[in-house]
Order: sequence, then C-alpha cells, then structure tokens
Amino acid sequence: MTFVDPIGKFRWIVGRGIFMEGNQSAYYGQYYIPLQNLEQEILQWLRKLVDAYAKQAGETPVEHIRSRIKTAEGMQEKLHKKGFETTADSALANVSDIVGFRLVTHFVGEVYDIVERMKQDGTFRVVKEKDYIANPKPNGYRSYHVILECPFSEAESGTIRVEVQLRTIAMDCWASLEHEMKYKKHIDNVELIERELKRCAGEMASTDLTMQTLRDMIRKG
Repeated sequence: MTFVDPIGKFRWIVGRGIFMEGNQSAYYGQYYIPLQNLEQEILQWLRKLVDAYAKQAGETPVEHIRSRIKTAEGMQEKLHKKGFETTADSALANVSDIVGFRLVTHFVGEVYDIVERMKQDGTFRVVKEKDYIANPKPNGYRSYHVILECPFSEAESGTIRVEVQLRTIAMDCWASLEHEMKYKKHIDNVELIERELKRCAGEMASTDLTMQTLRDMIRKG
C-alpha cells in the first residue's frame, strides 16, 4: 500500500526506520532479538511500577515512557570515543545504555518516588545513580539517571547494564532542544543559543519546583 504524503516525510521516516532496524540487526547479530526481549521485559516492569504508583496515588504520575536499543552507528561511535573495540561483544561488556529508557513525569517529586520504587522492588539491581536534577550539568541539563544490572545469558558475564532516565516534562522539552542543537551542523550564534538554553534551564527548574510546591499546597487543602 502506498501512502500519499505531499512532502514525502512519512515515506522518509518509515524508510529510515527500516534502514536503522536493519543496521541494528546486522550489528548486534545474535544478540539483537534477546536485546529486544529484554527491552520489552524492562518496559513492562516499569509500567507495572508506574501502575502501582498510580493506583496508590489516585492519579497517573507519568506522561510517557519510551525505550530504544542504541543504533549501530551511535554505539560504534561511543565505543570508539572510549577506546574500546567497536564490536557488539565489546558493547555488551563496556556500555551501560545499549538499551535505554526515558520516563517523563509531571512533577519533580514523582521522579524521586519512582526511583525509590525501582530500588525497593528488587527485580533488577540498581548499580549506579546520577542525580542531575539536584546537580545539573554545566550546560543546564537536568535528569535522573539510573543504571540497572539485568540478567542476560547471551553475554559472557551473564548480565548487562541498561539505563533509565527520569525527568519532568519541562526537563524533557529542554533536553530535546539541546539534543537537536548538539547534532545539527552549521548553526549560527551557537554561543548565544547555549547561553539562552542554560538560562532557560534555570527558569524551567524554578518553575518545576514552584509547580511542585503549588500542587502540594492544593493537596493539603
């Protein structure tokens, strides 16, 4: 079936998706399907945690959850920068975000609540945490990163590590724009944009905290 698309954008997205899927499958080889299975297993686990939280709180705390297996190109580039071999075996042994998840909440407090639930649940072991909300990166980036150790019999060690990033809607909006700027070539006024992004990050963080405070006040009556 052919879809009519005046600017060809849909066909480009679908075609690019098929191309990237093929590249991933070729690069990861025998590990690709097990990685997909692990991705779905962790995704279901996160959804169960969120559903339990929502049932207890009486509302849905999460805007959305997304997941991905790192592209072949992105993985090879990362391994090269770290000085490792750029093979799939090297990726399993040396990289903590072959499979990545992004969980976006409405309020800051929900990020910390979900992180605590992840640790208490014990299904997957939390081996590392980075709180970039309390301690933002110099460019203004804010998020909470959790590294999980997961059973993966195909790996030599029997386990691999995956990353879960948790952030608010405001933080996610900022990160999306910063990511676009980071990977786009030939941008004018880069220094100005970076300064403005950092300023916006501070303002959005302040708004996040204010919204959290207002919500808490409303709930107290």
